[in-house]
Amino acid sequence: MDFRTACEETKTGICLLQDGNQESFKVRLHLAKDILMIQEQDVICVSGEPFYSGERTVTIRRQTVGGFGLSIKGGAEHNIPVVVSKISKEQRAELSGLLFIGDAILQINGINVRKCRHEEVVQVLRNAGEEVTLTVSFLKRAPAFLKLPLNEDCACAPSDQSSGTSSPLCDSGLHLNYHPNNTDTLSCSSWPTSPGLRWEKRWCDLRLIPLLHSRFSQYVPGTDLSRQNAFQVIAVDGVCSGIIQCLSAEDCVDWLQAIATNISNLTKHNIKKINRNFPVNQQIVYMGWCEAREQDPLQDRVYSPTFLALRGSCLYKFLAPPVTTWDWTRAEKTFSVYEIMCKVLK
Repeated sequence: MDFRTACEETKTGICLLQDGNQESFKVRLHLAKDILMIQEQDVICVSGEPFYSGERTVTIRRQTVGGFGLSIKGGAEHNIPVVVSKISKEQRAELSGLLFIGDAILQINGINVRKCRHEEVVQVLRNAGEEVTLTVSFLKRAPAFLKLPLNEDCACAPSDQSSGTSSPLCDSGLHLNYHPNNTDTLSCSSWPTSPGLRWEKRWCDLRLIPLLHSRFSQYVPGTDLSRQNAFQVIAVDGVCSGIIQCLSAEDCVDWLQAIATNISNLTKHNIKKINRNFPVNQQIVYMGWCEAREQDPLQDRVYSPTFLALRGSCLYKFLAPPVTTWDWTRAEKTFSVYEIMCKVLK
C-alpha cells in the first residue's frame, strides 16, 4: 500500500471499498486524530469557482503516429461503460485538464455508446474519422477488476498497428490510422477543443467517520466469522464506512492498530473531561465497545455490539455510549463490581 505517516495519529493509504452490493472500488483512507476520511477520485472544474461536472466534451484528432493515443477497458458485458485506461505520452500534454484516465466514454460523435460492448466501441472509434468528439464523465467508482492506475503517469505506447481483436479487461489501444494514404494532412497534435474550462482529478470526501465512541470490527455482523484483510468502522451515530479491504494482511493490521490507537486516545481524553463532573468515588475507569453473545435458541451464535463502562463500584451496560449525566441513569443493566464473577473464554 502506498501510504505516508506524518505522525503516530495520521495515516494515508489506498484500499478497496465495498459499499452494499456494488463492486469494490479504490478509495483513499486518511486517518486523522479524531476522524477517518474515506475519499474517492472525481474530476472538478478549476476554471474560476470549482464545481463538479457530470459530463464533458473533448474533441481530438487522430495523430500521424499513434492514432488517438488512447487505450480503453470495460464495456456493457461488465455492466459498465467503456473507460479510458491509458493516455499516450504525446497526448497527455495536449489533453491535460480535458481528458483523464477513468473517464467513461458516453458518446462518440453524437453516437450513444453507454450500453455498447467493448468491441463495438472499438469499432466505432476506428471508423470515427480523423476527428472525434467524445462526451465523457468520470467514473468515480470504477470496479477494482479494471485495475485502472490512480494517476495520469501510466501511458500507452503509440503505435501505427492495431490488433484485430480486443478484450474488455485488457487495454485496447486505438492506434489505427483512418486514412493511411493521407497522413500528411494530419496534425501531430491532438487539437483538443474545450469552451475555456479546465478540470483536475482530485480526491474528494466520500464519507467522514468521527472516531470518538466509534467501533470497528473484522467480523461479519452478528457472527464470529472474520473477514480476511478487511474491516468496517461504524460511527456513534450509525454511519458505516462500508467494508474496507486492505491490499495485504500487514496493511490491515497497521490500519486496525492505528485506528484503535486514535479511538483509545480520544476515549481517555473524554473520560478525563467527564470525570470532572463526578466525585472521586464515582470516577470512570474504563469504557468502550465489545461484542456480547446473545443466548438465542434458534441460532448457535448471535453477537450484538454492547458499550461497557466501569465507573466507581459499578459496571454499566449500554446500547449506546452515555453522553449526558442523565444517560448514566438509563443503562440497560447495572452490576455491582463486588457481585461480578469474570471468566475468560477461549
